[in-house]
Amino acid sequence: MSTSVASSPARPAPLLIGAALLAIYLIWGSTYLATKTALAAWPPLLLSGMRFLVAGSVQFAAVRLSGGPAPTRQDWGRAAAVGFCLLLFGNGGTTFSQQYIPSGMAALLVASVPMFLAVLGWLSGISARPNLPVTAGLTLGLGGLYLLASARNAAPVLIPGHPALGVAIVLGASFMWSVGSLVSKQKPVGGSPFLGVGMQMLCGGVFLTLAGLLHGEAAQFHLDGIGWRPWVALVYLVVFGSWIAFSAYIWLLRTVEPALAGTYAFVNPVVAVLLGQAVGGEPLNPQMSGGAALIVLAVMLVVLGGRRKAPAAEPEAAAEAVAARR
Repeated sequence: MSTSVASSPARPAPLLIGAALLAIYLIWGSTYLATKTALAAWPPLLLSGMRFLVAGSVQFAAVRLSGGPAPTRQDWGRAAAVGFCLLLFGNGGTTFSQQYIPSGMAALLVASVPMFLAVLGWLSGISARPNLPVTAGLTLGLGGLYLLASARNAAPVLIPGHPALGVAIVLGASFMWSVGSLVSKQKPVGGSPFLGVGMQMLCGGVFLTLAGLLHGEAAQFHLDGIGWRPWVALVYLVVFGSWIAFSAYIWLLRTVEPALAGTYAFVNPVVAVLLGQAVGGEPLNPQMSGGAALIVLAVMLVVLGGRRKAPAAEPEAAAEAVAARR
């Protein structure tokens, strides 16, 4: 059935779109410092496992109690695959790396995700071959990553003396996050996207908890004598990082063009670096500043340069495609 442009759903108010963008800009940019604060009390994998088990359980229960359909066995399999890549390796690896490198540097390295997505999407046939702006962005990004990886940083970390290990872990985590994103795109969980996110967080929380136990973190995990700061950081990660920001991001993906929703990738590192300097005592030297500038510019080119425009000659087909994505 043909759908005209005039009959397509009205675009939400710019103020609402701006509020959702501001939420993912500020919240996701601040979760790196919150994670660093929580790591002072709990080991990394069990910390992430606890975060996503709580967030996933509540979100899954809320959607189901509100009338959401029961997921199928296939849905659980897809949620487990995405949780394995995105949360166990992606989030868990990033959290683990922050024992060795400052939170601001971790955020800048995580900004490599859009670059990995551009290359992996092309190699897997999901997206088109990178055009000139995207290729330029990938080249600049490699230069920025090199500057960051080779920079010396005097910022305090939990386990000093192993910055190269931290860099390698966070880059591997970013790669696996990209793989999981492509898996999620190709084989999404059916039904409500919010139910799917809850299932993915539940599965990822189970994987992270098992990984933490296998890593021997149970001996380091305790709830006695924990100051208020780690608890506040954990609550912030669950409520703001997992519920509010993820929900805002999912809503944006269904409301605006993906390129606009994806701009968080080059805003989050700036927020994380500024917070790391202001609150976490993480100074930036000239080499790191240069690498940060190159990565932010690179991600901007990759995200905005890869934006596709609907052909003007086929407005009805474009409207139907938008409606199908909603």
